[in-house]
Amino acid sequence: MMRKKLKSGALQLVTFIIVVIAVLLSSFILFIHIHKQFRLKTNHTIETVALVDKGIREVLYSKGNLKDTVTINLHDKTYKSLKVHHSFWGSFEKVYAKAKIKTTSLSKTALIGSAISTKNKPALYVKDNNKPLVLVGDTRINGNAVLPKSGIKTGHISGKSFYGERYVYGRTEVSNDLPMLDRNLLQYLEELKAGNFEALDINLEPSKSYTNSFKNELQLAYTESEIVLSNSTIVGHIIIRSKSKITVDATAKLSDVILIAPVIEVQPNVTGRFQAIATKGINIGTNVELSYPSALVLLQNYTKEGNGNSKAITIADHSKIAGQVVVLGNTRANNYDAQLKISANAIVEGMVYCEQNVELRGTVYGSVYTDNFIIKEGGSIFQNHLYNALIDSSKLTSKYAGISFINSKKSVAKWLY
Repeated sequence: MMRKKLKSGALQLVTFIIVVIAVLLSSFILFIHIHKQFRLKTNHTIETVALVDKGIREVLYSKGNLKDTVTINLHDKTYKSLKVHHSFWGSFEKVYAKAKIKTTSLSKTALIGSAISTKNKPALYVKDNNKPLVLVGDTRINGNAVLPKSGIKTGHISGKSFYGERYVYGRTEVSNDLPMLDRNLLQYLEELKAGNFEALDINLEPSKSYTNSFKNELQLAYTESEIVLSNSTIVGHIIIRSKSKITVDATAKLSDVILIAPVIEVQPNVTGRFQAIATKGINIGTNVELSYPSALVLLQNYTKEGNGNSKAITIADHSKIAGQVVVLGNTRANNYDAQLKISANAIVEGMVYCEQNVELRGTVYGSVYTDNFIIKEGGSIFQNHLYNALIDSSKLTSKYAGISFINSKKSVAKWLY
């Protein structure tokens, strides 16, 4: 009887060991399978990221203009796909890329503009209107300058002369017409101005927050009456348009949205990141700080107003705009007004592009392209004068991306969400 019990116990022990070994082997096989699937999924994810980046690069390095949605050829790899959509967002370009490998998909959206090049992007470019550039006071141009054939000289305003040691701290070249902006961008800005775009209508209610991803359909808040933005947070793929005026006060928090109106007023102490596009004027109050990539754009040919003023962008003291300030439209020989006024203690960090007159008394860390400078002082008008102005291209990061010129190289200004 004892032997039978020992044999029975041994058989149970052997059976238990076999079961344990089988479980361990099954677990090991399952672990190997899971690890293989995880590794495959990881590889697909890495490949998908690389494909999305390839799609962004297709736009950045494309010599032509990609329009709408384009499918990128992946050499007959049917389990992979890559689509790129190129469009615009305000005064910047926008590219959306979506890649898919089997069940793994990924998308990215980037705001892009012209890349900064120390060789090709001057600190100052003044159109040749057969008038020399005149420097007065503590004016300093740090960087390369492209100037009229008549050159550069010193002058006097209200008894003050030029106090600098050099005219330009960099190379100088002879200018011609202003470099031309991308035609598709100009057409898009005109469409924004006219309201020719499709969007999902929304109603903005006071003291509420609105967020719309750039992966979603464009949303539009429109009214013919004045819009006052206060106590609200508005973020993302949203255009706010008024047929009369938009006012932004310091309690409003705006990020990456576009404002469109004849007149846009940004009250003192506003902080945010947005683009403002107007046809009559943009007034930036004191102590305003708009972070990169923001933009102020005035779209209007020069006309003299009945009250003696002209349509203009005005940036008040102690305000800082990081991005680009753009004035587009035909000027006239008898234009003695400033269509862009940068006050003495104001800063633009980025690019200024003006097809009309600039009154620059403040600071530009970056590049200035203009048809003409103008100063009104002591009851007199001084054409093509710079008075106590600072233009310094060395202070601008090489990662900056500005408004797109024809055939300019592109870079990413911001990754969108």
